[in-house]
Amino acid sequence: MKILTFTGKTPSEALRNAKIEIGDDGMLIETREVRKKTLGRDALYEVVIGIDEKSHNTYKQSIKPLNKQKPIKKESEDVLYDISSAARQISKIADVTDPLYEYGTPQSSSSGYEPKELKEIKTEITKLGDKVKLIQNMFWEEKLPSLDNTIPPEFAEIYRLASQSGMNKEHLNAIMKITLEHMPFKMRENSETVKRYFQTLLRKMVPVRIETPPAVGKKKVIMLVGPTGVGKTTSIAKLAARYSFLMEKKHKVGLVVLDTYRIGAVEQLMQYARMMKLGIETVVDPPEFVGALNSLRYCDYILIDTMGSSPYDKTKIEKIYECLQANNTEFLIDVVLVVPSSIKYEDLKATYDNFETLNIDTMMFTKLDETRGFGNIFSLAYETKKPISYFSVGQEVPEDLVCASGGFLVDCLLHGFNRSKI
Repeated sequence: MKILTFTGKTPSEALRNAKIEIGDDGMLIETREVRKKTLGRDALYEVVIGIDEKSHNTYKQSIKPLNKQKPIKKESEDVLYDISSAARQISKIADVTDPLYEYGTPQSSSSGYEPKELKEIKTEITKLGDKVKLIQNMFWEEKLPSLDNTIPPEFAEIYRLASQSGMNKEHLNAIMKITLEHMPFKMRENSETVKRYFQTLLRKMVPVRIETPPAVGKKKVIMLVGPTGVGKTTSIAKLAARYSFLMEKKHKVGLVVLDTYRIGAVEQLMQYARMMKLGIETVVDPPEFVGALNSLRYCDYILIDTMGSSPYDKTKIEKIYECLQANNTEFLIDVVLVVPSSIKYEDLKATYDNFETLNIDTMMFTKLDETRGFGNIFSLAYETKKPISYFSVGQEVPEDLVCASGGFLVDCLLHGFNRSKI
């Protein structure tokens, strides 16, 4: 097919110019505005016409005149509407409530028997729904930089969902390449199967630190570090309440506060300590840090709240590092980087890079209730290979704390945060 373009001050004029040149021997592919009207300059419209030179004699009879045609994309939308309408009618006739109902599984009824014809109708509806999705994606043109071919239409929906979630493009393309290379062709026939396969693959790629209580005679020392305003102090309170009251065994918990720069934060944590009857120590310099750890050695958990700082404030980060270096006790300190889920991936990665000097062990993400995109969280875990330990999903203590799992994160990524599923 030969592609021709014609321009005019209006769409009608552009079509008229096309008709003068080629008559009605063409297919209207697209109409677009290429220049807006401004002071002293007319607007400019362009029509794209496709003409099949080999079938010139029969072409006239198979298509409408140019001025009666709609652009192909508009025609597809009309077809899509017709098919969707047909699917609704078939569903109504068959009285089907779930088009993805598993084939061959009898519904609960008085007889326990489902007619063969009804099963076949359900199967056809499932296929029809999948074809509707393929039509929706027929103009899909996304291409992986590492592949010669474009992404197949049946993958378009899952690719868009992951891309719009804030996932890093390079990570998404790498994962999509793995999926295309290893997914059996039989599974590609159904877009729901594609989605489930991709969802399972993402779950396996999320590194997670499973919560375990301290071994007998051992203690867990956890230090939360991160930027200002990410919710470290509230997260410390949630963890303290969890370890003290919500686990099978009620553990003894002690608190250490390095954040003496913010009087409000210290008072807030002391208030929590009084409410939960916890031991608490405040620290100004590294030698005091060691003394605080020793004074709380009767505890099963020691939680350390640190001063918040800009990721680029190396002085404050260095002070935290000095406290870690001064630790000459037998306690191993688990360093948890606390970062908000509501910032883009590039900022998350910059934060991680600047706090990495503290030898981060795990990550904790806060403010999941304040964002709609979760691909940035996935990308940071995928890039750094650091496990996620907890998610904070609100301000309530201790309710709004979730132990990390790949399933929870991927479900948020593809379907959004749903508090009812916590």
